[in-house]
Amino acid sequence: MVSILPWILSAPLFGITLLLCFRQLSRNQQTWIALAAPAFGLLLLAPLIPQLLQGEVLQQQWQWLPLLGLQWTLRLDALALLFVLLIFGIGLLVIFYARYYLSPKDPMGRFYACLLLFMQAMLGIVLSGNVLQLWLFWELTSISSFLLISYWSHRSDARKGARLALTVTAAGGLALLVGLVLLGQVAGSYQLDVILSKGAEIVAHAQYPLILTLVLLGAFTKSAQFPFHFWLPNAMAAPTPVSAYLHSATMVKAGIFLLIRLYPALAGTDLWFSLVSLAGLLTLLTGAYFALFQHDIKGLLAYSTISHLGLITLLLGLDTDLATVAAIFHIINHAVFKASLFMAAGIIDHETGSRDMRKINGLWHFMPVTASLAMVAAAAMAGVPLLNGFLSKEMFFSQTLHQSVLGSLSWLLPLLATVAAMFSVAYSARFIHDVFFNGKPIGLDKTPHEPPRYMRVPMEILVALCIGVGLFPQWLVGDILLAASTAALQQAPPTYSLALWHGLNLPLLMSAVAFVAGIVLYINRKQLFLFQAGFQSTLAIYRFEALVQRLVHACRRFSQWAEPGRLQWYIAIILWAMVLLAGYPLVQLADLQGPRPTMAPDLLTAALLLVMVLAAVATVLWQRQRLLALIMVSVVGLMLSLLFIRFSAPDLALTQLAVEVATAVLLMLALYFLPHRSPKQSAHSTLLRDLVLACSCAIVVGSLSYLMLTQQVDSVSAYFLANAKTGGGGTNVVNVILVDFRGFDTFGEITVLGIAALGIYKLLTGIPRFKPSADADGRKWALDAHPLLLRVVSQGLLPLALLVSVYIFFRGHNLPGGGFVAGLVTAVALVLQYIAHGVDWVKPRLNLQFSALIASGILIAGLTGAFSWLFGKPFLTSWFDYFQLPLLGQIELASAMAFDLGVYLTVVGSTLLILANLGKLTTRYKPEHKEQA
Repeated sequence: MVSILPWILSAPLFGITLLLCFRQLSRNQQTWIALAAPAFGLLLLAPLIPQLLQGEVLQQQWQWLPLLGLQWTLRLDALALLFVLLIFGIGLLVIFYARYYLSPKDPMGRFYACLLLFMQAMLGIVLSGNVLQLWLFWELTSISSFLLISYWSHRSDARKGARLALTVTAAGGLALLVGLVLLGQVAGSYQLDVILSKGAEIVAHAQYPLILTLVLLGAFTKSAQFPFHFWLPNAMAAPTPVSAYLHSATMVKAGIFLLIRLYPALAGTDLWFSLVSLAGLLTLLTGAYFALFQHDIKGLLAYSTISHLGLITLLLGLDTDLATVAAIFHIINHAVFKASLFMAAGIIDHETGSRDMRKINGLWHFMPVTASLAMVAAAAMAGVPLLNGFLSKEMFFSQTLHQSVLGSLSWLLPLLATVAAMFSVAYSARFIHDVFFNGKPIGLDKTPHEPPRYMRVPMEILVALCIGVGLFPQWLVGDILLAASTAALQQAPPTYSLALWHGLNLPLLMSAVAFVAGIVLYINRKQLFLFQAGFQSTLAIYRFEALVQRLVHACRRFSQWAEPGRLQWYIAIILWAMVLLAGYPLVQLADLQGPRPTMAPDLLTAALLLVMVLAAVATVLWQRQRLLALIMVSVVGLMLSLLFIRFSAPDLALTQLAVEVATAVLLMLALYFLPHRSPKQSAHSTLLRDLVLACSCAIVVGSLSYLMLTQQVDSVSAYFLANAKTGGGGTNVVNVILVDFRGFDTFGEITVLGIAALGIYKLLTGIPRFKPSADADGRKWALDAHPLLLRVVSQGLLPLALLVSVYIFFRGHNLPGGGFVAGLVTAVALVLQYIAHGVDWVKPRLNLQFSALIASGILIAGLTGAFSWLFGKPFLTSWFDYFQLPLLGQIELASAMAFDLGVYLTVVGSTLLILANLGKLTTRYKPEHKEQA
C-alpha cells in the first residue's frame, strides 16, 4: 500500500510529459490526457481512504544525505488526504471547465501542462514528510503560479500581476526557508514527525520567536494575509480556470496548510495568538470591506477570498482545538463555493464579454440556469442557512464567543466577526443583485446566453456539494473532518456537533444580525461608495511597478560606477580584495612554518621550477608577440605536468596535458579573431601598479601555500586509500573519488560544463564573419590552407588517438585515466581534423550534434545515480562485482563506468561545441541559432 504514494505524487507529472511530447494532438485529446492525471491519482488514493480515516499515517522514505538528516519522505495522513482530495477533485473539474472556457487560439497543451505543474507542486507540499522537501515544492508553486498568471503574456496586466505575485511569495519563501532550517536545527531533525513530536521543546527554545516570525512570513505571503494581501487581486489577470483553482484548492491554501501542519509544533503561546489572530482579523476585515467596492466580478471574489482566508487564519490564532476544527471545516466549504463562483464569473465573461457589474445587469433573463447556480453559491458564501457556508460560519461565531484572550476587551472579537460577516452578506447581495437583476445589460458587445451544456457541469457539481454539505454535513464530511482534525492536532479534538440546528443561541443571533445588517448596508450602499470615493486610491500593482523602476534605475547607476567596462579594473579589485582578506591573517602569525618537516631540494625539481619561472617571465616580456607568448604559456603548463609526475600524481599530469592541448587550440583560434597588433605599452605608473599587485599576490599565495604544506593536519586521504577498493571497486583513488565518493560534485561540474558550452556557443552565433587576409607584418596567408602533410598525419593520428582514448577510459578505474581525460583526448583528435582538413571536408564525414552529446552525457550520469534508488540506496551509490568470462578470465564491472561514460560524452560534446564552432566562424558553416556540427 505504501508504495502507492510515489505514484499518487507523480500522477500530474505523467500528464505533463505526455502533453509536452504530443503537442500536435487535438484540444479534446489534450483535455483527456490532462483529465487522466487527477483521475488516476484519485483512483490510486481511493483504496487508502478507509485506513487513513482510521488515523493511520502512511510513509515512504528514501535516503538522500543521511549525515545531514536529509531524506526524501512522502507522508500521507488524514489532513494530507483532505488536501489531496481538494487538489485532485477541484483540479479535475477545473480542467474540464477550461476545455470550454479557453479560446481555440489559446495553446491548450501549454495551459494544461502549467496547470498540472501547479497541481504537482501542491501535492508535493501536502505529501512532504521533510520540511526542506516541503520548501522545494513551496517555491515550485510560486513558479507555476507565475506561469499561469502570465499565461496571456501579451497583456500588460498579466505580466505585471505575475511579477508581483512571484516577488511577494518568493520573498516570503526565502524567509520560510530560514525559519524551517532553524526549526530543524532546534528539533534535531528536518523530518516532520520529529518536529511535530517536539512542540514543547521548540516553544521553550530561545530561537522560537525568530522561527515563528519567519515561518509566519512565508505562510502569510502565500495566503495573502494582511499586509501582504495586495498581490492576490492583481493575479486576476490569469484565465478564470486558474483563478478558480488558485483560490479554492491550491496556492493560497498552501499557507493555510502550513499553519495547520505546524500547529502542534508552534502554537500554544501568546506570541502565536498575537501574530496569527491579529493578522487573520485584519485580513478578514480588510478583504470584506474592499470586496464591496469592486466593479469587476473577479475582483469582488478575490477580495472575498482574502477575507475568508483571514477568517481561517483567525480561527487558527484563537489557539483552541475546536477553533482548528472550525478552520478545517471552513477550508472545505470555502473551496467548494469559491470554485463554483469563479466558474460562474468565467461563464459570464465568456458569454457577455465583460465582468463589469455596472454593465452586466439583468442576466437572469438571459441565463437563468447559470444565475440560479451562482446565486446558491453566493448564498453559501454569505452564510445563508441550509448551505455549507452557514455551518462553518456558526462554528466561527461560537469560537469567537468562547475565548478570553483579550481579557475584558474579549467582546471585541465577536463584534468584529459580526461586522465582517455583515460585509460578506453585503458583497454577496451585490453580486446577486447587480449581475442578475438591477435592470438590463448596458453596452455589451454581444447578447448574453447560456454557456455550452458541459461547461456548466463542474459548477453544477460544486453547487450540489454546497447544498449537500449544508443539509447532510455529518454524512458527507463528518468522517474526514474528524480524521483531518485529529491529524492536525496530533490528538482527538473535543466533542463537537455538525447538526443543522443548535437552538436559539448567540451564534444564531450573530448570524441574523449580520444578515439583516448586510442587506441594509447593501441597500444604502451609495453613501458608503461616496465615502470610499473620497480616498486617494493607487493600485498596488502601480506602486509595485514604480518601486521596480526606481530599483532598476538605482541598480543601473551603481552598475555604471562599479562596472566601467575595463577588464583590468575588475581583475585588480578582485586581486586586491584577495590580498587584503588573505594577507591580514598572515601578518598575525608569529611563525609561518608549521611542524611538518620540509623535503630536501633536488636538482630535477629545481630545474622544472626554474624553467616554469623563466617561461612565465618570458610570457610577460614577449606578450606583444602573441604566438610566442602562447608557446611560453604552454611551456608553463608542460612544466606543471612534469611536476605532477615528479610528485606521483599521474592522473593530474594526464589531465593537465590534455587541458593544455585543448587550451592551446582554443587560444590559437581566439588569436585569429583578435587585432593583429597589441595596444601600445602601458604608462610607467600603470606598470608599477601592476607590478606591485602581482608581487603582493605572489607573496600572499606563496605564503599560504607554504603554510598549508607545513601544517600537520588530519587528512581524508587515509579514508579514501583504505576504502577505494572495497567501497568503490577501484585502485585508482583519484578516479574513485570523482565517480563515487564525490560523484555528486562531478555530476554538478559536468552540468555546469555543459551549460557553459551552450552559453559560449550562443555567444558565437552573434560574432560577425571575419577572415584576415594577412598576418601582422602584412604577409599573405598561404594559398594552401590545409597542407598535405598535415592532412596525412592527422588522418593517421585519429584512429590512434581514439584507441588511446578508449584505453584511457577503460583503465581509469584502476590506473591513471578516466572519462574526463579520455574525453579531452577524443575532442582534441576530432578538432585536429577540422584544423587539418577544414569544415567542408569534415562535415559530411562527422555530422555530430554536439549539444545532443552534452545532453546524453548528463542524462546518462543522472540516470546512473538515480538507478541506485531502485535498490533503496542513496543517489549515486555505486555497484561493482567480478565475473569470470571464457578466454578473458576474471573482469570487473562497476556502475561507475556508466557514470564515467556520461562524463566522457559531456566533455567531448562541450569541448567540440566550443572549439569546432569557434573554428567555423570563418566558413560558410558559421554557427547559427540552430546548431550545425
